[in-house]
Amino acid sequence: MPDPSEVAEIDDVYWRDEYTPITEDDAFLERIVAEADLPSLLTALAALTGDHTLIPAELRPPLPPVDTTPPAHGGMSEAAQAQARELALPALKRVRDEGLISPRLLEPEEARTLVDFLTGGASAEDAALMMHELDLVTQRPGAPTWHIDEVAPGRDFEVAVIGTGMSGIAAMYRLKQAGVRFVAFEKHPEVGGTWWANTYPGVRLDTPTFGYSFSFAQRADWPNAYAEGAEIEAYAVEIVDRAKLREHIEFNTEVISMTWDEASGTWEVVVRRDGAEQYRRFHAVVAATGQLEKPNIPEIPGQDDFGGVQMHSARWDHNVDLTGKRVAVVGTGASAYQIVPGIIDRVAHLDVFQRSGPWTVPAPNYHDPVPPALAWLSDHVPHYGQWFRFQAFWGARTGRLHTVKVDPEWNRTDSVSATNLRVREALTAIMREQWADRPDMLSVVVPAYPPGGKRMLRDNGVWTHALHQEHADLVTSPIERFTSDGIVTADGEQHPVDAVIYATGFKASDYLDPIVVTGPSGQTLKEQWNGDATAWAGIAVPGFPNLFLIQGPNTNYVVHGQFHFMIECGVEFTTEAIHQLLRRGAASLEVKQEPLDRFLAWIDQGNAECAWGQSQVRTWYKNSRGRVSQVWPYSHLEYWTLTRGADFDTDFTFRPRPEATP
Repeated sequence: MPDPSEVAEIDDVYWRDEYTPITEDDAFLERIVAEADLPSLLTALAALTGDHTLIPAELRPPLPPVDTTPPAHGGMSEAAQAQARELALPALKRVRDEGLISPRLLEPEEARTLVDFLTGGASAEDAALMMHELDLVTQRPGAPTWHIDEVAPGRDFEVAVIGTGMSGIAAMYRLKQAGVRFVAFEKHPEVGGTWWANTYPGVRLDTPTFGYSFSFAQRADWPNAYAEGAEIEAYAVEIVDRAKLREHIEFNTEVISMTWDEASGTWEVVVRRDGAEQYRRFHAVVAATGQLEKPNIPEIPGQDDFGGVQMHSARWDHNVDLTGKRVAVVGTGASAYQIVPGIIDRVAHLDVFQRSGPWTVPAPNYHDPVPPALAWLSDHVPHYGQWFRFQAFWGARTGRLHTVKVDPEWNRTDSVSATNLRVREALTAIMREQWADRPDMLSVVVPAYPPGGKRMLRDNGVWTHALHQEHADLVTSPIERFTSDGIVTADGEQHPVDAVIYATGFKASDYLDPIVVTGPSGQTLKEQWNGDATAWAGIAVPGFPNLFLIQGPNTNYVVHGQFHFMIECGVEFTTEAIHQLLRRGAASLEVKQEPLDRFLAWIDQGNAECAWGQSQVRTWYKNSRGRVSQVWPYSHLEYWTLTRGADFDTDFTFRPRPEATP
């Protein structure tokens, strides 16, 4: 395995020089072709063999807009599928017969031809973005094109990275490539962030697994269509070990505060380990603490009087045996949607307390392993798995964003446009079928808010099946108070319970809490934000030099997007900002207020034009002031353009190093 920091052309810690040779007979290959995703297969074979007759223009997948469920093979017609299989089978036999086991790097022009086929003809701007995700292409954007030893030889410059979840891992990876010294502080004993912390029953992705990976860590041997939490945690650990990042991490170390010292141009960072505090100095800080870290536990009268177990989904106590217990799950969001089916068969009784029901998108394969053909091709056809990921990435770039856009002439509160209503009716029809034996439940389980107003969950029927059990009740009356042995709801009903599970999400708008961050003015970041966290591109904050937030305010996707892409854009902006600082011989840089104001006006307008920005929607995407502070309402391309097109000369202030001041 090559060290990615030493190999210029290859920027993927999962890169394979050789794949497993094909030894199977023609009949087996015919079955594989019959089951394979055809656009990915044709593209992979064309890339491997150099035979572009495998990707004729007439077979480009049409990729129709997805309202609920994407069509197979990118929407190719039956006739096109048949033609594609006629092309793919002899090409796959050629791979076997000629022993083609090594991937072939692509020059940009050939890569563009392949990208055009798989994307149905991407624009020049989109194609440039897509090269970021294609680890076969030479001259690929992503990795820094500079090294500190060349830009600022001999300069003392060290970065603190706070957190080693997905954002922290990306930051460490790119900083190492640039040769910038860094220390990562992790309060837990292992990397992974939310995937280390969330170990509740049923925890898994609610996005397809192949779409949940870094461009520089394109794992292709995933076992499940929607990875279990332990798989993602193992992925994080493996990246850190493959990229040799572990030596830079200080585990069981919590950052308490950080204060900017103008005289030295450094952040004084206070950390606590083993009960003792240490004072450290760094020239820049990358805050990779994420949005989904601090549990949100509602304050309810009588909680302290309750004699049973209470725990948040992100702080699961595995010493508690729920077998035969009366259990209450508070919330019906993403974690509840996984916990309830995960525990229903072992509890004596389950009460699920619902404020509003979730919208769910059909995903029949939610608990299925990766299809055999996909697993086999990923192991035997060089780069097939990466092309499959690439196609998933392209589909996610705008996803179902068109379904949540507001029609200003629309006058209904249960939807925001004709398209949104069409989605509502399609999803309601599925619920109507699932609850055919209990039509009285439709008024309870069908949400009143527009589809996409909150996170849409994946549905393979297990949620409805769990709630159908005789020992399960869906409670919609609000919780009024706790007693010593249960919960009383507003309708006066008493619910005896032995254990309460808060599936109530996180305090997503409380970025960096409880770390006290003090800028050069003496004002803390929390004081400046005053309940409304803002940052240019979710990354940079006026008045706080050399501080970079990854996955900061307004950087979450809802019905579209790829989580790792936004992280990588933020990290790559950060490494370029450090490059600019070093190149100019400056001590610090910070964004000005005016570009932040422009950004906020733009982002607020975008969110106001989406379902989650409507007044009738109550969601954690909104902060205490009612502003949507967590969500990105635009496309991949717009975030890519924003972060890559930053005007450092106009929109940022650079300050000289103290020793350089006359």
